[in-house]
Amino acid sequence: MTAIAPEADGAGHGESQPYTAQVTENQRVLIAEDDSRLASMLDTLLGSEGFDVEVARDGQRALHLGLTSPFDVLVLDRGLPAVDGLDVLRRLRENGITTPILVLSALGTAPDRVDGLNAGAEDYLAKPFDIDELVARVRALTRRASSTVPTVRFPGGRLDTDSRTVTLTDGSRTVLSERESALLECLARRPAQVFSRALLLEDVFADADDPGVVDTYVHHLRRKFGRTLIETVRGVGYRMGSLS
Repeated sequence: MTAIAPEADGAGHGESQPYTAQVTENQRVLIAEDDSRLASMLDTLLGSEGFDVEVARDGQRALHLGLTSPFDVLVLDRGLPAVDGLDVLRRLRENGITTPILVLSALGTAPDRVDGLNAGAEDYLAKPFDIDELVARVRALTRRASSTVPTVRFPGGRLDTDSRTVTLTDGSRTVLSERESALLECLARRPAQVFSRALLLEDVFADADDPGVVDTYVHHLRRKFGRTLIETVRGVGYRMGSLS
């Protein structure tokens, strides 16, 4: 299907319900677009292509979802209300979110594209664009992400989930146990989310008999990297911190 996306952003608000992927399992796409007609078109088309799609109609919602929910690709309009699209992009990168991002914009000059790429985008597509080209670019980003070494970044370092190796900014490396790596990855992928012990027990330690295993492995990671790595939220649980 070939269609041309509009040049200007609309003023639609509200959010559509996410599609359930039928072909490509676990490939989730966040569309941050305030033009309701274009957002609906992309939602329907990418959903029919097998992606699990969620739509955000403003920058504040896009930033919240990007920080707290795992996605394989973000399609981010530059001219979002509430929080500008490039500000959303920068803040996601500052918080260690490495999800591939495709920026859409009516600003299509070379300096505009450079601004988007310098802010941390993997790709930049100017409006109006061919819908088939956008789908192809989204697929290319998912392929590129799946072919690279799985690395999760956090303030002060990064985790290679294949080798379970943490590399700090000073170049030092530490190999983690399987459970230590799983816990750190869970927290680092959604750094703004506060995880209850029950949720961590379910997501990371599903085969554990002792609910105290969460606190035990938090202690292990803090002993290796310092207490600031994982922040305690009293009465709730834990969230990702940073290395001081």
